[in-house]
Amino acid sequence: MASFISLLFFAIAIEHLSLSSSQIVLPLTHSLSETEFNHTHNLLKAASVRSTTRFRHHHRHHQNQRQISLPLSPGSDYTLSFSLGSNPTQTISLYMDTGSDLVWFPCAPFECILCEDKYDTTVTADATPPNVSSASRVSCNSPACSAVHSSLPSSDLCAIARCPLETIETSDCSSFSCPPFYYAYGDGSLIARLYRDSFSIPYSSPSLHLPNFTFGCAHTALAEPIGVAGFGQGILSLPAQLAHVSPQLGSQFSYCLISHSFDVNRIRRPSPLILGRYQKEKRSGNEGGDGEFLYTPMLDNPKHPYFYCVGLEAVSVGSTRIPASQSLKRVNREGNGGMVVDSGTTFTMLPAGLYKTMVAEFDHRVGQVYERATVVEDQTGLGPCYYYDDSVDKFPKVPKLVFHFVGNASVVLPSRNYFFGLTNGGDGGGKKRKAGCLMVMNGGDDAESGGPAATLGNYQQQGFEVVYDLEKRRVGFARKQCASLWQTLNRG
Repeated sequence: MASFISLLFFAIAIEHLSLSSSQIVLPLTHSLSETEFNHTHNLLKAASVRSTTRFRHHHRHHQNQRQISLPLSPGSDYTLSFSLGSNPTQTISLYMDTGSDLVWFPCAPFECILCEDKYDTTVTADATPPNVSSASRVSCNSPACSAVHSSLPSSDLCAIARCPLETIETSDCSSFSCPPFYYAYGDGSLIARLYRDSFSIPYSSPSLHLPNFTFGCAHTALAEPIGVAGFGQGILSLPAQLAHVSPQLGSQFSYCLISHSFDVNRIRRPSPLILGRYQKEKRSGNEGGDGEFLYTPMLDNPKHPYFYCVGLEAVSVGSTRIPASQSLKRVNREGNGGMVVDSGTTFTMLPAGLYKTMVAEFDHRVGQVYERATVVEDQTGLGPCYYYDDSVDKFPKVPKLVFHFVGNASVVLPSRNYFFGLTNGGDGGGKKRKAGCLMVMNGGDDAESGGPAATLGNYQQQGFEVVYDLEKRRVGFARKQCASLWQTLNRG
């Protein structure tokens, strides 16, 4: 399946990168392409399929693998740039993903099987994978090697690396390198090795330099030609490694995704990614005003320690509050339950019971005014969808949607974050009509599978600054003008 990475290797201009002792601001570039898909319906269909695949893949493998890092969905590819090595310096562009805890990328020589439809070769012809010949391999007795191999003991790692028995008995693996590790994806996979090299952020002043950064280097991949900057929890994530150099920078990060509505012409500025703390905290009320952060505590997940899980208590459609099941409010000992805040999934996924009740209430209110657009639902994979007459309504009148998180944090979504208007919604008879769709999806029956019960997608996070406070173990949401925030943070 094609994905939106045709602009992935474009050079990211970082002209106003600001750095202080407590913050650094980076540009997240959205790789939305106007040529990759020939119709918005196709884009929405691909995004909905990939959102479902990513969510369900967490369930399918959660009992057998500690780490499942999944590719980002079409229409939600946020990338950032780094420099690797020093002689010479090589620039790499990576996905930013809070759903994984490893930084990895293709290395020369690189072979990618079934990657023909994954990127535009005319755009990336000059973007060759970096060479890591000067980097150091991570040894078997390193905690990083154990972490990437599902926390296997060093003796097992030595055996995998074919160390002599006397070396294993003396627990001295320093002269043997970490064996290859395998990552499985929703529609691809890769084999990589762990290396250490200098890692820096280009054009920053003063330069942010990580001299012994640990990363995965993949020489072979299946349908995965692009690397990932893992921002999840774990010792190999970018925030965790940054914390070793600067605890202030590594203790918190946030991003503010500019609303794009799947329109490349609306993406005129980058979305700011802020590492560290940059402002004093504001006290917030029950629902908070613009700029006020609402915090919900992070939930520990013993099976998925890299996820940012939070508790969802209820969803409100208009004035009707729909309670969530207990599985959404907490995570049990088996790692099941809770909602993952994920920068790499496009649409929010809710368990079947809550989703169906929410849709019934939504349809009860909207379906009395607008005609159901079942053809558009089939075309996009979303629903419910409705036709509307733009000569009467510039945009359909839809009820307010609120997510009530544990900790008295009620996040009110703007209508554009959950109801999308299509300019040409066909009715099946060749007639073009205006249509709009609910942008929340059915994640299936949580009672029949393990793992997280729900995912908060990045489309619903647009227009909010989402902060991950790793020190106080909480996630915060605040309505912001993200383009203005980028300008403010880089002023002067």
